[in-house]
Amino acid sequence: MQPDQIETFLDLVETRSFNRTAERQGLTQSTVSGRVASLESALGVKLFTRSRAGTDLTTEGLKFAPHARSLRHAWAEARHSVTPTGEAVINIRLGIQSDLAPNLLGDWMQGFRQHLPDCAFYIEPDFSLQMCRDLTSGASDFAVLYTPYASPDLNFTSLGETRYRLISSETDRRAGLRPATYIRANFAPAFDAHHRAALPELQDAPIAAGQSATIAGLLTKLGGSAYLLDVMAQDLIATGQFQAVKDAPIIHQPVHAATHLRNRTAKLHRQLLRVVQTTFKV
Repeated sequence: MQPDQIETFLDLVETRSFNRTAERQGLTQSTVSGRVASLESALGVKLFTRSRAGTDLTTEGLKFAPHARSLRHAWAEARHSVTPTGEAVINIRLGIQSDLAPNLLGDWMQGFRQHLPDCAFYIEPDFSLQMCRDLTSGASDFAVLYTPYASPDLNFTSLGETRYRLISSETDRRAGLRPATYIRANFAPAFDAHHRAALPELQDAPIAAGQSATIAGLLTKLGGSAYLLDVMAQDLIATGQFQAVKDAPIIHQPVHAATHLRNRTAKLHRQLLRVVQTTFKV
Protein backbone atom coordinates (compact mmCIF):
# COMPACT_ATOMS: atom_id res chain seq x y z
CA MET A 1 0.00 0.00 0.00
CA GLN A 2 1.57 3.26 -1.21
CA PRO A 3 0.80 6.91 -0.26
CA ASP A 4 -0.06 7.75 -3.86
CA GLN A 5 -2.67 4.97 -3.86
CA ILE A 6 -4.28 6.50 -0.77
CA GLU A 7 -4.27 9.99 -2.34
CA THR A 8 -5.89 8.68 -5.51
CA PHE A 9 -8.49 6.73 -3.55
CA LEU A 10 -9.46 9.78 -1.47
CA ASP A 11 -9.67 11.98 -4.55
CA LEU A 12 -12.00 9.43 -6.14
CA VAL A 13 -14.13 9.45 -2.99
CA GLU A 14 -14.60 13.17 -3.60
CA THR A 15 -14.97 13.27 -7.40
CA ARG A 16 -16.64 9.87 -8.04
CA SER A 17 -15.05 10.11 -11.49
CA PHE A 18 -11.90 8.39 -12.77
CA ASN A 19 -11.59 11.03 -15.51
CA ARG A 20 -11.92 13.94 -13.07
CA THR A 21 -9.42 12.44 -10.62
CA ALA A 22 -6.95 11.87 -13.46
CA GLU A 23 -7.29 15.55 -14.46
CA ARG A 24 -6.92 16.83 -10.88
CA GLN A 25 -3.87 14.72 -10.14
CA GLY A 26 -2.20 15.19 -13.54
CA LEU A 27 -2.34 11.46 -14.31
CA THR A 28 -3.63 9.24 -17.06
CA GLN A 29 -6.87 7.42 -16.44
CA SER A 30 -5.04 4.11 -16.73
CA THR A 31 -2.69 5.18 -13.91
CA VAL A 32 -5.67 6.03 -11.70
CA SER A 33 -7.26 2.68 -12.49
CA GLY A 34 -3.97 0.89 -11.80
CA ARG A 35 -3.57 2.55 -8.39
CA VAL A 36 -7.11 1.63 -7.39
CA ALA A 37 -6.62 -1.94 -8.61
CA SER A 38 -3.38 -2.26 -6.61
CA LEU A 39 -5.06 -0.90 -3.48
CA GLU A 40 -8.00 -3.26 -3.92
CA SER A 41 -5.58 -6.16 -4.36
CA ALA A 42 -3.72 -5.24 -1.18
CA LEU A 43 -6.98 -5.03 0.79
CA GLY A 44 -8.61 -8.03 -0.87
CA VAL A 45 -11.89 -6.15 -1.50
CA LYS A 46 -13.59 -4.09 -4.18
CA LEU A 47 -13.66 -0.39 -3.30
CA PHE A 48 -15.63 1.08 -6.22
CA THR A 49 -18.30 0.03 -8.67
CA ARG A 50 -18.31 1.65 -12.12
CA SER A 51 -21.33 1.99 -14.39
CA ARG A 52 -22.78 4.34 -16.97
CA ALA A 53 -24.31 6.29 -14.10
CA GLY A 54 -20.90 6.96 -12.57
CA THR A 55 -18.54 5.64 -9.88
CA ASP A 56 -19.80 4.66 -6.45
CA LEU A 57 -18.15 3.40 -3.29
CA THR A 58 -18.87 -0.16 -2.27
CA THR A 59 -19.72 -0.95 1.35
CA GLU A 60 -16.06 -1.87 1.83
CA GLY A 61 -15.00 1.41 0.24
CA LEU A 62 -17.20 3.36 2.64
CA LYS A 63 -15.65 1.49 5.57
CA PHE A 64 -12.12 2.08 4.30
CA ALA A 65 -12.51 5.85 3.64
CA PRO A 66 -12.00 7.09 7.26
CA HIS A 67 -8.99 4.78 7.63
CA ALA A 68 -7.57 6.16 4.38
CA ARG A 69 -7.84 9.70 5.72
CA SER A 70 -6.07 8.64 8.89
CA LEU A 71 -3.33 6.93 6.88
CA ARG A 72 -2.82 10.04 4.74
CA HIS A 73 -2.57 12.23 7.82
CA ALA A 74 -0.20 9.83 9.58
CA TRP A 75 2.06 9.69 6.50
CA ALA A 76 2.17 13.49 6.31
CA GLU A 77 3.07 13.67 10.00
CA ALA A 78 5.76 10.99 9.58
CA ARG A 79 7.38 12.89 6.70
CA HIS A 80 7.08 16.11 8.64
CA SER A 81 8.74 14.58 11.73
CA VAL A 82 11.95 13.79 9.84
CA THR A 83 12.17 17.17 8.08
CA PRO A 84 15.32 19.05 9.22
CA THR A 85 14.46 21.90 11.61
CA GLY A 86 17.91 23.13 12.64
CA GLU A 87 18.22 23.14 16.42
CA ALA A 88 14.44 23.03 16.95
CA VAL A 89 12.95 19.79 18.17
CA ILE A 90 9.54 20.23 16.50
CA ASN A 91 8.51 22.06 13.34
CA ILE A 92 4.96 23.46 13.52
CA ARG A 93 3.02 24.51 10.43
CA LEU A 94 0.48 27.27 11.04
CA GLY A 95 -2.25 28.59 8.78
CA ILE A 96 -3.86 31.96 9.42
CA GLN A 97 -6.65 33.82 7.65
CA SER A 98 -4.96 36.32 5.35
CA ASP A 99 -6.82 39.30 6.81
CA LEU A 100 -5.79 38.49 10.38
CA ALA A 101 -2.06 37.96 9.82
CA PRO A 102 -0.81 41.59 9.77
CA ASN A 103 -2.37 42.59 13.10
CA LEU A 104 -2.38 39.40 15.17
CA LEU A 105 0.53 37.27 14.08
CA GLY A 106 3.19 39.20 16.00
CA ASP A 107 1.40 38.78 19.35
CA TRP A 108 0.78 35.11 18.66
CA MET A 109 4.40 34.44 17.76
CA GLN A 110 5.58 36.10 20.96
CA GLY A 111 3.34 33.73 22.91
CA PHE A 112 4.37 30.70 20.87
CA ARG A 113 8.07 31.43 21.31
CA GLN A 114 7.64 31.98 25.04
CA HIS A 115 5.68 28.79 25.71
CA LEU A 116 7.17 26.57 22.98
CA PRO A 117 10.87 27.56 22.83
CA ASP A 118 11.94 24.26 21.25
CA CYS A 119 9.66 24.67 18.24
CA ALA A 120 10.29 26.11 14.78
CA PHE A 121 7.33 27.66 12.95
CA TYR A 122 6.30 27.85 9.31
CA ILE A 123 3.46 30.35 8.82
CA GLU A 124 1.25 30.57 5.76
CA PRO A 125 -1.55 33.16 5.40
CA ASP A 126 -4.35 31.59 3.38
CA PHE A 127 -8.11 31.26 2.99
CA SER A 128 -10.36 28.98 5.02
CA LEU A 129 -11.10 26.25 2.49
CA GLN A 130 -7.44 25.59 1.71
CA MET A 131 -6.49 25.63 5.39
CA CYS A 132 -9.17 23.03 6.15
CA ARG A 133 -7.82 20.87 3.34
CA ASP A 134 -4.27 21.23 4.66
CA LEU A 135 -5.33 20.27 8.19
CA THR A 136 -7.20 17.24 6.88
CA SER A 137 -4.26 16.00 4.81
CA GLY A 138 -1.66 16.68 7.52
CA ALA A 139 0.05 19.46 5.58
CA SER A 140 -0.77 21.87 8.42
CA ASP A 141 -0.91 21.47 12.22
CA PHE A 142 -3.04 24.37 13.41
CA ALA A 143 -5.03 27.17 11.80
CA VAL A 144 -7.00 30.30 12.61
CA LEU A 145 -9.73 30.86 10.05
CA TYR A 146 -13.08 32.43 9.27
CA THR A 147 -15.11 29.55 7.84
CA PRO A 148 -15.16 26.14 9.57
CA TYR A 149 -15.82 23.85 6.62
CA ALA A 150 -17.45 20.72 8.03
CA SER A 151 -15.25 17.64 8.09
CA PRO A 152 -15.30 14.48 10.23
CA ASP A 153 -11.53 14.92 10.67
CA LEU A 154 -11.45 18.49 12.01
CA ASN A 155 -12.10 20.13 15.36
CA PHE A 156 -13.07 23.82 15.61
CA THR A 157 -13.01 26.21 18.58
CA SER A 158 -14.67 29.63 18.50
CA LEU A 159 -12.28 32.50 19.28
CA GLY A 160 -14.64 35.44 18.94
CA GLU A 161 -15.31 37.95 16.17
CA THR A 162 -13.49 40.52 14.13
CA ARG A 163 -15.13 43.69 12.80
CA TYR A 164 -15.37 45.25 9.36
CA ARG A 165 -16.20 48.94 8.91
CA LEU A 166 -17.43 50.77 5.80
CA ILE A 167 -15.37 53.84 4.91
CA SER A 168 -15.48 56.24 1.97
CA SER A 169 -13.51 59.07 0.39
CA GLU A 170 -16.79 60.55 -0.90
CA THR A 171 -19.44 60.51 1.82
CA ASP A 172 -20.19 59.76 5.45
CA ARG A 173 -23.75 58.62 4.71
CA ARG A 174 -25.10 55.52 3.06
CA ALA A 175 -27.30 57.58 0.74
CA GLY A 176 -24.16 59.09 -0.78
CA LEU A 177 -22.55 55.76 -1.74
CA ARG A 178 -22.10 55.25 -5.47
CA PRO A 179 -22.07 51.71 -6.92
CA ALA A 180 -19.68 52.92 -9.65
CA THR A 181 -16.94 53.67 -7.09
CA TYR A 182 -17.80 50.95 -4.59
CA ILE A 183 -15.31 48.13 -4.03
CA ARG A 184 -17.18 44.97 -3.10
CA ALA A 185 -15.49 43.10 -0.26
CA ASN A 186 -16.05 39.36 0.14
CA PHE A 187 -13.95 37.96 2.98
CA ALA A 188 -15.99 34.86 3.83
CA PRO A 189 -19.47 33.35 3.28
CA ALA A 190 -20.74 34.74 6.60
CA PHE A 191 -19.51 38.24 5.73
CA ASP A 192 -21.07 37.97 2.27
CA ALA A 193 -24.45 36.97 3.70
CA HIS A 194 -24.44 39.93 6.10
CA HIS A 195 -23.38 42.32 3.34
CA ARG A 196 -26.11 41.12 0.97
CA ALA A 197 -28.75 41.58 3.64
CA ALA A 198 -27.52 45.02 4.76
CA LEU A 199 -26.56 46.61 1.42
CA PRO A 200 -28.42 44.84 -1.39
CA GLU A 201 -28.07 47.90 -3.63
CA LEU A 202 -24.27 47.50 -3.74
CA GLN A 203 -23.94 43.89 -4.91
CA ASP A 204 -22.95 44.69 -8.49
CA ALA A 205 -19.83 46.79 -7.90
CA PRO A 206 -17.29 46.90 -10.77
CA ILE A 207 -14.40 45.81 -8.49
CA ALA A 208 -14.38 43.07 -5.86
CA ALA A 209 -11.65 41.65 -3.64
CA GLY A 210 -11.25 39.30 -0.67
CA GLN A 211 -8.39 40.83 1.30
CA SER A 212 -8.33 44.08 3.31
CA ALA A 213 -4.75 44.96 2.32
CA THR A 214 -5.70 44.71 -1.37
CA ILE A 215 -8.84 46.81 -0.86
CA ALA A 216 -6.92 49.43 1.14
CA GLY A 217 -4.43 49.76 -1.70
CA LEU A 218 -7.24 50.21 -4.22
CA LEU A 219 -8.97 52.80 -2.07
CA THR A 220 -5.75 54.75 -1.59
CA LYS A 221 -5.12 54.83 -5.32
CA LEU A 222 -8.65 55.13 -6.72
CA GLY A 223 -10.78 56.52 -3.90
CA GLY A 224 -14.32 55.28 -3.40
CA SER A 225 -15.97 53.21 -0.68
CA ALA A 226 -15.43 49.74 0.82
CA TYR A 227 -15.53 47.59 3.92
CA LEU A 228 -12.18 47.05 5.65
CA LEU A 229 -10.95 45.30 8.75
CA ASP A 230 -11.65 47.86 11.48
CA VAL A 231 -8.01 48.53 12.38
CA MET A 232 -7.15 49.23 8.72
CA ALA A 233 -10.25 51.37 8.32
CA GLN A 234 -9.19 53.48 11.32
CA ASP A 235 -5.70 53.92 9.83
CA LEU A 236 -7.16 55.28 6.59
CA ILE A 237 -9.59 57.52 8.45
CA ALA A 238 -6.62 58.95 10.36
CA THR A 239 -5.08 60.16 7.08
CA GLY A 240 -7.97 62.60 6.67
CA GLN A 241 -8.77 61.27 3.20
CA PHE A 242 -11.49 58.87 4.32
CA GLN A 243 -14.42 58.89 6.72
CA ALA A 244 -16.60 56.25 8.29
CA VAL A 245 -20.02 55.80 6.71
CA LYS A 246 -21.90 56.45 9.93
CA ASP A 247 -25.24 54.81 9.15
CA ALA A 248 -23.77 51.67 7.58
CA PRO A 249 -23.64 48.61 9.86
CA ILE A 250 -20.41 47.20 11.21
CA ILE A 251 -20.20 43.60 10.01
CA HIS A 252 -18.98 41.04 12.54
CA GLN A 253 -17.07 38.03 11.23
CA PRO A 254 -16.67 34.93 13.47
CA VAL A 255 -13.12 33.57 13.92
CA HIS A 256 -12.24 29.95 14.71
CA ALA A 257 -9.18 27.93 15.64
CA ALA A 258 -8.92 24.56 13.91
CA THR A 259 -6.86 21.41 14.20
CA HIS A 260 -7.11 17.77 13.19
CA LEU A 261 -9.50 15.83 15.41
CA ARG A 262 -6.78 13.43 16.50
CA ASN A 263 -4.74 16.36 17.89
CA ARG A 264 -7.50 18.15 19.79
CA THR A 265 -6.33 16.87 23.19
CA ALA A 266 -2.58 16.82 22.46
CA LYS A 267 -0.54 18.98 24.85
CA LEU A 268 1.20 20.88 22.03
CA HIS A 269 -2.04 21.79 20.29
CA ARG A 270 -3.71 22.78 23.55
CA GLN A 271 -0.82 25.18 24.15
CA LEU A 272 -1.19 26.67 20.67
CA LEU A 273 -4.90 27.18 21.28
CA ARG A 274 -4.30 28.72 24.70
CA VAL A 275 -1.87 31.31 23.29
CA VAL A 276 -4.27 32.23 20.49
CA GLN A 277 -7.23 32.53 22.87
CA THR A 278 -5.25 34.69 25.30
CA THR A 279 -3.97 37.13 22.68
CA PHE A 280 -7.01 37.28 20.39
CA LYS A 281 -8.12 40.88 20.28
CA VAL A 282 -9.43 42.65 17.19
